[in-house]
Amino acid sequence: MQVTNQMGDTHEVATEQGKRSNYLLPFILITSLFFLWGMAHNLDSILIPHLKKACELNNRQSTLIDTAVFFAYFIMAIPAGMLIKRFGYKNSIITGLLVFASGAFLFVPAANTRTYELFLFALFVIGCGLTILETSANPYAAILGPAESSSKRLNLAASFNGLAAMVAPIVGSMFILSGKSFTPMQMDAMPDATRAAYLLEEASAVKLPYIILGTVLVLVAILFYFMHLPSMKPAHTEIEIKPGFFSVLRFSHLSWAVVAQFFYVGAQVCVTSFFIRIAQQGAGLDEKTAGYYLGIYGFLFMAGRFIGTFFLRFVKDNILLSIYCLISIVLCVIAIYGSGIEVIYALGGLGFFMSIMFPTIFSLGLVGLQSNTETGSSWLVMSIVGGAILPYGMGTLIDMKHDDIQSGYIIPLVCFVIILYFGMVGHKLKETRNS
Repeated sequence: MQVTNQMGDTHEVATEQGKRSNYLLPFILITSLFFLWGMAHNLDSILIPHLKKACELNNRQSTLIDTAVFFAYFIMAIPAGMLIKRFGYKNSIITGLLVFASGAFLFVPAANTRTYELFLFALFVIGCGLTILETSANPYAAILGPAESSSKRLNLAASFNGLAAMVAPIVGSMFILSGKSFTPMQMDAMPDATRAAYLLEEASAVKLPYIILGTVLVLVAILFYFMHLPSMKPAHTEIEIKPGFFSVLRFSHLSWAVVAQFFYVGAQVCVTSFFIRIAQQGAGLDEKTAGYYLGIYGFLFMAGRFIGTFFLRFVKDNILLSIYCLISIVLCVIAIYGSGIEVIYALGGLGFFMSIMFPTIFSLGLVGLQSNTETGSSWLVMSIVGGAILPYGMGTLIDMKHDDIQSGYIIPLVCFVIILYFGMVGHKLKETRNS
């Protein structure tokens, strides 16, 4: 833009600085949401081995925990996008927080009755709340500032999702995992009353953490209600596809982002869902120690987010994504064929190098969508259903392989190959045809 005089230029700079100042507190609030849904997702990694024991499940049945949460993303993504368009980001965020809290409180009757189906329903409700939050918060963080820095903002906000990946396993190991494990023969030898009391005690361990989580969510919803959030709307451009749920997929880079996100979320959930089991089987750790190692994995995931955000200042986002995918493929091979402590090292490395993938894929998929941003975001959130499907397939494979947990990690390996293609080729914007 041509500058006519010095005074005019100074006024423009001041206005831009004022905008950035106005964006700071909203960005902090949005970032807190990344931490909260990170707590929910990473507690699932504790719930899977815990409820497998408390509700006497096999591997495939235990992965229904992931299915319940991530299937909700598929079901709720379109309504969540419609909710944002109708009521705006702020009201959608408050709704998501309250739905999320409702699911957390449902853990109390589920634990009291030791009813696995009720646990799954509670997790489905949590997943519905998470869907609304993620459909709102990811694009809001992306457009809360200059378009050229959207990847950096998303990775910075998502770093606090990484913080939750460290905190949740530690909290879960302290308050949920008991460290008590019995073989099927030992369980059969127990008197019925002793066995029932043990299983109820294990199920009841989840109540306090989820009551606290639900209470915090309600308080955050109240905070959002009283806070002012800037009304952010993507700008329109001359070249733009007419907004529509399916027509937006004519942006090929968005279509590939949806595919990549499906396999990324599936890979991440596979890695974390069976982390404790593979640490026990491949490295010979006990349940609680494995849980604390999952906390170290979370720390590396968080560190990867912060370090990756720094690297994005100097390396193009698609290139960094591709490099991290290549390394993750190698680490999966080590997890499959390694033994002892090297398996733990490989899993920790996966945490570090997976860290930037979700926000980077998300921001690359939204590039150039303009007024289609909310619709594109809905598709990208729907693709999270990969976390419902692929772990179930991994659990089935492990059961077929006679409980060989390491062999199941072939599934995340294949996922990283597909994400690598997106980083190298699929992310590229192509000219779209007019309707």
